[in-house]
Amino acid sequence: MKKEVLVETSARHVHVSRADLDVLFGEGYELTHKKDLSQPGQFACEERVAVVGAKGSFPAVSILGPIRPSTQVELSLTDARSIGAVAPVRESGDIAGSGACKLVGPKGEVEIDCGVISAKRHIHATPADAEKYGLEDKQIVCVKVESDGRSLVFDDVVVRVNPNFALAMHIDTDESNAAGAKPGMMGEIL
Repeated sequence: MKKEVLVETSARHVHVSRADLDVLFGEGYELTHKKDLSQPGQFACEERVAVVGAKGSFPAVSILGPIRPSTQVELSLTDARSIGAVAPVRESGDIAGSGACKLVGPKGEVEIDCGVISAKRHIHATPADAEKYGLEDKQIVCVKVESDGRSLVFDDVVVRVNPNFALAMHIDTDESNAAGAKPGMMGEIL
């Protein structure tokens, strides 16, 4: 059986904590739902913030909801270099000792001393998906993608199993460009 998975590109974005949202947009502000994302309960917001590093900034980076316990900025390695930020490759939520930056919103600014990461490529899977494909949570796999002149095998792909997930592999824009990825691209878990 071929173990196929949808490959999706995750562009730069920000997850915010309640406290930081209050500073950036005003006390008690609520995020404005723009569109649902492929993972259940996750959504893109109308709100954008500037992400400022030591050498430059991105003036309008999307916020993804819902609110998180800690603010996290996800950049590709190219993005991080271009603004002078440190972005270690980490799983989402693993922000201890990660990079710093400033976030600027319409009502205020927040200096985050950690929280800037380059998200480790990963596969979201439900327990049923994992069982079907013989996968386990935190397992490291390889995924082959085929494209016109850019086919490659991604190594070091972490499997994340949770009943609230939908089966999909997430890569950043650097990885997407390297593979010549297009919407609807499928990969094969090796």
